[in-house]
Amino acid sequence: MIESMTGFARMAGDLAPFRWAWELKSVNAKGLDIRLRLPAGFDAIEPEARALLGHKVLRGTCYASLTVQRDATAPEIRVNRAALEALVAALAEMPLPKGVQPASLDGLLSLRGIVETVERGEDEAHLAHVRTAVLATFAAALEALIGMRQCEGQALAAILNARLDRIAALTAAAEECPARKPDAIRARLAQSISALAGHAGFDPNRLHQEALILAAKADIREELDRLATHVAAARDLLGKGGAVGRKLDFLAQELARESNTLCAKSNDASLTGLGLELRVEIEQFREQIQNIE
Repeated sequence: MIESMTGFARMAGDLAPFRWAWELKSVNAKGLDIRLRLPAGFDAIEPEARALLGHKVLRGTCYASLTVQRDATAPEIRVNRAALEALVAALAEMPLPKGVQPASLDGLLSLRGIVETVERGEDEAHLAHVRTAVLATFAAALEALIGMRQCEGQALAAILNARLDRIAALTAAAEECPARKPDAIRARLAQSISALAGHAGFDPNRLHQEALILAAKADIREELDRLATHVAAARDLLGKGGAVGRKLDFLAQELARESNTLCAKSNDASLTGLGLELRVEIEQFREQIQNIE
């Protein structure tokens, strides 16, 4: 199946107390370029994420961004029992001045060092479980990205086949162009010879030889055959699918080369017009190929 190099996917997941979201994007490129952006604490999943992406995507610049949020959890309350007991024992031995009430429990607990409020630490085993879940979300987002690339690739394949149909039709029109018929070529040569025959020093034999050489050089049989061959090869690649973007780009260059040569050899306005149309179609074909993996 033909794939485009452009696509986007977003996938979210959660495992208390964490929530996360992956955003994947791919754009055109000559090769494969993977760019990951991960928050602190999740660097360990980068090698596996790169391997997964590299296995599924063969060409394009791919951006993968992970955002992670941690929900607030109830803090842990710790009472320094040893310090509290020592304080109570010390107060029990201390005579209180007249009018001073004994210390209450809430008063003792408010003293610094008796009660501490600390954030709950994350268990490493649970963090490993979260990382595994984050990678699973990444794999799902990657499949969504590939699906979008394939969907766009199918649309591009239809466009490219339509361009190839047009190129083949123009090639056939050039093949049947009246300007290529022997009678038309003979008439043009005769007209040229007649125009030159009145010049002084005219050598009919020499002119006849030059006319034959020019006629041979103006023959576009080879260009037409190559155009047809390249069109057939491009259709075959589109039918097979896979990462064929570079091969199709090479064929587009060859098609452009043959159409340029056809225009250069043409000595008739109608044939030149067909050659120019071919060049336009081939250029549009090549522009679309730049989106193919």
